[in-house]
This record gives sequence, C-alpha cells and structure tokens, in this order.
Amino acid sequence: MRAAMAGADVDDDVLSGDPTAQRFEEEVARIMGKEAAVFVPSGTMGNLISVLVHCEVRGSEVILGDNSHIHIYENGGISSIGGVHPRTVKNNPDGTMDIDRIEAAIRHPDGALYYPTTRLICLENTHANCGGRCISVEYTDRVGELARKHGLKLHIDGARIFNASAALGVPVHRLVQAADSVSVCLSKGLGAPVGSVIVGTKDFITKARRLRKTLGGGMRQIGVLCAAAYVALRDNVVKLEDDHRKAKIFAGSQFSLCDQVFFNINESSMISPISLCEALEKFGVLAMPASSTSVRVVIHYQISESDVHYALTSIKVALSLLLLEGPKSSYSRNTSCWNHKMRTESVIHHFTCS
Repeated sequence: MRAAMAGADVDDDVLSGDPTAQRFEEEVARIMGKEAAVFVPSGTMGNLISVLVHCEVRGSEVILGDNSHIHIYENGGISSIGGVHPRTVKNNPDGTMDIDRIEAAIRHPDGALYYPTTRLICLENTHANCGGRCISVEYTDRVGELARKHGLKLHIDGARIFNASAALGVPVHRLVQAADSVSVCLSKGLGAPVGSVIVGTKDFITKARRLRKTLGGGMRQIGVLCAAAYVALRDNVVKLEDDHRKAKIFAGSQFSLCDQVFFNINESSMISPISLCEALEKFGVLAMPASSTSVRVVIHYQISESDVHYALTSIKVALSLLLLEGPKSSYSRNTSCWNHKMRTESVIHHFTCS
C-alpha cells in the first residue's frame, strides 16, 4: 500500500486532473453500480455533502434514525452548516426503522406553509449504534420504494457497506441499488489510511464536488491517498469474511456477523467499561467503551487468530485484577455487596457480534 502511494501518478484534483484519483473513482462507481464517485477526506464530510446536495433548499427535512451516526456523531453539521432539519424515527434493535413510521414522518404537502419539506431519507448499513447490524437488501428496497412513491431521495451511510455485503452474501451494487447516493468509508474495514468516497449520479457528483470545495475538502495531489484506497479495495475486500470469522471466535457465537464485537459488563461487578479498557491497554489490547455498561472491539485483517486468543486471555486477566482491586472510590452506588471473589465469567454476561 505504501509502495502504491509512493509510485502514484498525481496531478491537481481540484482541477479534475489527478489521474490516479480519476481511475479510483471510476472503479468505485463501477463496483457500486452508480454513475460516478468522488473522494472526500472523511465519512462525516461524505454524509454532510450528500445530505446537502439532496436538500439544496435550506429548511428542507431529512428523515433518519434516532440512533444514527449522522444524527448523533457528526456534530449536527446538516443543521448548523446546511440548514437541514432532522426528523428522527426510532431505530429498532436491528438498525431498521419501521416502514409505517417512516411514511408517517413524511410531511404532507398541504402543510407546506407550516412544516419543513421532506426531501430525503437516510439509512445506515451497517448500523454502528445498533451493534453493527447489517440491513438487508429487502428492507433497503422497501425504503427505496417508499422514497420514490413520495418523490424523495434515499441516502445510505455505508461506512461499512462492504462488511454488510460480505456478511449477507449480497453483491454490494445490489445492496445499494435502491439508493440515490452512498458514502463508503475507506479507512475502517478496508484498511486505507484515510478517506471516504461518495457515489451517485453524474449530476449528483458534480454538485458534490462543488460542495467538497466549499467545505474545504478540495485537495490537490490526492492520488497518493487514492492509490492506497485502490489497494484496499483490490486486496482487502476479500479479507472481510476472515475478519468476520475471527470476530466469531472472539465472541464465541456461531451467529455473529461482521467485524465488531460488543459485550456488556454486569453492573453488579462494579467494573466500568472505561476502567476495563484502560486495563486492557496495558496488555496492548485496544478497545473502547460503547456505553456506560458495554465495550466495543473491532477486528481487522492485521489482527491474527492468535491475537484474538491473546485478547481474550487479556480480558480475563484484566477482569481478575480489577475484581481484586475492588470498586473505585468514584462510584456513588452502594458497594457493601462487593465480592472480590466474583468469577470473571459472570462479569461479562452478553456478547453481541455483528
């Protein structure tokens, strides 16, 4: 990958002249089954640009999940920068939103004097805050049909769409066929150093390029980044199934999907996700708190099966040490029931692998 970056043929991409970027974008568009693509520095910018292109009129409304990445983790950019109003629909545990609830959230034209105008629906696949769940092609098609019925556009935040494709056994172009635009992260499961890519129609991408420049995302010789992304696309997509297999080993579940594992910590153990992650870091195992009671671990192609077993052993050792230490003084809850002999197996009481 670094050799490809060093040898990349480059030019000025702002002036649409970087040959490596052009080849990469054309290849992504072909794989995704869309007309065109554009490289952007981050997934957050990719989603922001996509929403703003579809919602060109300020005060437009987008329907999206109440637990979606765009709504929670992207700094409210669609509102603060784009003047787009988010209308949330409750996410189900599997990452979907009930179709009837989506339809009920669409503003009726008769209320245009009072309400924002609905122009866009956003889905997320895989859905990060719902445990990395994969959204089925059947569900996506149904939402696409609903969008077309009401004259709306459909955008998919597909940061890990290739993981979803591998896990579901559905070609990625078919998985996003119903979408008008898709953002794909290149630096997560695919393992490129930086960047995302947006795909859509030629007209959509033309507008997206202009917005990318407006938002400060117009870079010059981006061929060095696109060369790495091309290697990731060429070499690492086929490795995703093995990432999923190793995630299953980590979770000990035959029903696991994708590259992420979430596990809950029994609250009675008095061990916080933060303290466990800090303890694991001392063993060279990096994990992150997913909530006040759960921890998130991500597997990628550079993690071997032996690394997975080492991480599992490290978790057991870290839990044992934390149990021996007892509750931290910062805990406000009653600690009289503390039992330092609590078995580590009872501390982690549920794995969700997705």
